[in-house]
Amino acid sequence: MRLSRPARVTLGVITAIILVIVYVPLFVVLVNSFSTSTSLTWPPPGFTFEWWVKAFQSAGALEAVLTSVQVAIVATIIALVLGTLISFALQRFAFFGREAISLLVILPIALPGIITGIALNNFFRTIMGVPLSIWTVVIAHATFCIVTVFNNVIARLRRQGTNLEEASADLGAGVWTTFRLVTFPQLRSALLAGGLLAFALSFDEIIVTTFTAGSGVTTLPIFILNNMFRPNQAPIVSVIAVVLVLVSIIPIYIAQKLSGPADQKR
Repeated sequence: MRLSRPARVTLGVITAIILVIVYVPLFVVLVNSFSTSTSLTWPPPGFTFEWWVKAFQSAGALEAVLTSVQVAIVATIIALVLGTLISFALQRFAFFGREAISLLVILPIALPGIITGIALNNFFRTIMGVPLSIWTVVIAHATFCIVTVFNNVIARLRRQGTNLEEASADLGAGVWTTFRLVTFPQLRSALLAGGLLAFALSFDEIIVTTFTAGSGVTTLPIFILNNMFRPNQAPIVSVIAVVLVLVSIIPIYIAQKLSGPADQKR
């Protein structure tokens, strides 16, 4: 489709405005992490690395990072297993209600986080009678992390078809041999991309975590929220926020690189 010059200029201006709105606040957070002011005045009166040193020496921050990593890893593993199994079931088999199940699998990522959080909180405490803990957080994160794995895997299954698997079966290979030597190698990049996205999604989740975490569970986003308005903590929070952005960007960038070439080749 060809666009006229005025249309291209208009789209360019709109894109630039959107990028400015999104990334200027992030740039401000980055600059404030080096500010000498404890109240985050703008422009910063000076610059220092003091807050970065204190942030990496903070026992509470380091414990929150460890908790977030543990939750994200376990939730990602659960999402990889369940998301892959659901993808195979919905793509390779025809049965009554398949489209409805597909919608139900994708729905958690579309629902507002506060709705999901309230629903899971009521489920754990009222219906199941389970005390909130790190495991309720893991289960809650897995419910929406499954979607990222499911979307990546089912898209790859749709593109690759079943010709190679049928050829493998015709040559005498069993189900597990075919999966190990034929199917899995074709899914590796999709699984890795889905897993990285699931990890990033879980690592910085705060709304659902707030409703499903026990009193002793503090993930990194909750740590930031709890310390944001405390005296002399704002610069340290800015440092942690910058680290959180970097940790989230890296797996998303890698996932995009893994998915992009495969999509272009097919």
